[in-house]
Amino acid sequence: MMNRRESFLKLGAGVAITSVGLAGCNLLSGRLAKPNRKELKADLVVIGGGLGGCAAALSALSSGLRVIMTEETDWIGGQLTSQGVPPDEHRWIESFGCTRTYRKFRNAIRDYYRYHYPLTDNARQLKNLNPGSGSVSRLCHEPRVALACLESLLAPFKANGQLKLLLQTKPIAAELVSDSIRSVEVFNIVTGHSLILNGSIFADATELGDLLPLANCEFVTGTEGKKKTGELHMPDKASPDNQQAFTMCFAVDHVIGAEHVIDKPKAYDFWSSYIPDLMPSWPGRLLDFTYTHPSSGASKQLGFNPKGPHKTGIINLWTYRRILAQSNFNPESGLRDISLVNWPQNDYLLGNLVGVSDEERNRHIDRSKQLSLSLLYWLQTEAPRDDGGEGWPGLRLRKDVMGTNDGLAKYPYVRESRRIRAMTTIVEQDWDGMIPALTGKKFDAIMAGMSITEERMKTISFSQGYADEVASLAVMKGSKLENLDTPEGINLSLGGSSVDKALKTLTGALAGKTVCTQTGTIHQNFLQSGDVGKIDVRTYKTQDEVNLDLTSGRCDVALAAAVAFTDYADKSGKAVVLTGPTFSGGAFGNGVGVGIRQSDTKLINDFNSAIDQARKEGIISKLAIKHFGFDASM
Repeated sequence: MMNRRESFLKLGAGVAITSVGLAGCNLLSGRLAKPNRKELKADLVVIGGGLGGCAAALSALSSGLRVIMTEETDWIGGQLTSQGVPPDEHRWIESFGCTRTYRKFRNAIRDYYRYHYPLTDNARQLKNLNPGSGSVSRLCHEPRVALACLESLLAPFKANGQLKLLLQTKPIAAELVSDSIRSVEVFNIVTGHSLILNGSIFADATELGDLLPLANCEFVTGTEGKKKTGELHMPDKASPDNQQAFTMCFAVDHVIGAEHVIDKPKAYDFWSSYIPDLMPSWPGRLLDFTYTHPSSGASKQLGFNPKGPHKTGIINLWTYRRILAQSNFNPESGLRDISLVNWPQNDYLLGNLVGVSDEERNRHIDRSKQLSLSLLYWLQTEAPRDDGGEGWPGLRLRKDVMGTNDGLAKYPYVRESRRIRAMTTIVEQDWDGMIPALTGKKFDAIMAGMSITEERMKTISFSQGYADEVASLAVMKGSKLENLDTPEGINLSLGGSSVDKALKTLTGALAGKTVCTQTGTIHQNFLQSGDVGKIDVRTYKTQDEVNLDLTSGRCDVALAAAVAFTDYADKSGKAVVLTGPTFSGGAFGNGVGVGIRQSDTKLINDFNSAIDQARKEGIISKLAIKHFGFDASM
């Protein structure tokens, strides 16, 4: 976790940005610019054109800013393109956990295949088409398709001059004035020319966090100790060199009866006998179909068969990361299966890319390439087959897929890089454990839409309220509960006959229904208070789980903050609608505030001052309208 003084923010996915006023960076004297050195200027300078860099650039461009973006390779897109790896998202990605822009990009990939590839009629009709039908991801695809889609998103901004894209360009120096980055010098690895890039905001979107050391900003690598993070699974002591392995990926197809065996790699003898020295121990040679499961530590058996399922029913590595599935395309197209090789067997374990000299870094990359080529040669010549034979000589290295002469990806698949130390750390915590974690000093404040209630104030204190809690019931469109005949709002604190009448109406409507809500919330407390009779209440750890069960029909109605449903419906496209009254007062508390330990009086006062200022300047109202669609400020 980060707890230092840098004023870096987050923009896009996995991107550290800084503006004028960057703290934690040391002063460098003098200007980078020289008399005959060309300079460019933009509002935002994005160093690194991977997926995070593209997200940052698109966000800024859509807001009308001028952007310069650099990229070390000749392909933007990072993981999805130059590294060759389709996204490995969670299994619910098609339902939630996806921004509007990222959903647009995913749909663009699918549409690219629909418009340009000879899909079968069945495949063409699939809403969530998976071109490779790989089991590792809901969207397995070729690197060039992701590249084409990203370029199409950026094309209008390049055409109008708003975006300047500098390919095959790396940062080599940064100029700082006081505590602010003024400019970054970049170097074109093809032409040998350098440029000075000036901007108001700089974003480090490089794969390895290359801008951080150039700007003398504090960062961490490897594993952090338990004392820093408080995470139970962390080791007691930090280990900066304990970094995740990287991989040089490659793609292959299989031509039955053909001979495509590559020349024996020069390091094959080493890699064919190499046994990883790991804890928990690796079950044998790296080039084998056994590996150690990263979570359980148990030895696992894998299978490989380009012709079909493995006979034992275990995972078939051929289909696991397949990026093009022949079955999705018309037989006369000539398209065949293409599978990406990004397996435990070609994860490079003998050195790091971060914290080493350029010479050592390049040496590790060369050795990792030899590992991947050795794995391919082993698959072609020695890998055990289901029929008792050895090797698959028809495996063909698809250099065209990766766009390289050696058939390997343009850039290592990077799983871990430098991480900047931050002024404030946001910690993820299960809702029902929020207050115990606060009082246990795991963190210092709760700012997660927590309502101010008398029950909670017995244990913690709150800042003044900064937003109204707007709670609502939600159902699927078409439900019999969609149009409940109830008042627009129920304030439980008011009491009286009108409130009693409204609650009685709800009691009748919810009788025999299953209502889902999040554990440890005011919504659970209300449902179980008896105010709406005895109903079947089903609780979940997260709001995402509530939404999923509501849309899947495992409950009839859900209760939560109204914005939780509207935001989910907007991002997922699911027909979730609000119904019945909004709720406030009583069990729903007196607005939303920042939860703070009772002893931290200074922090309470600081938050109160900040809230007063934000309210005075209209910031709370503006943010609420922007993100929720209504003014939720108090």
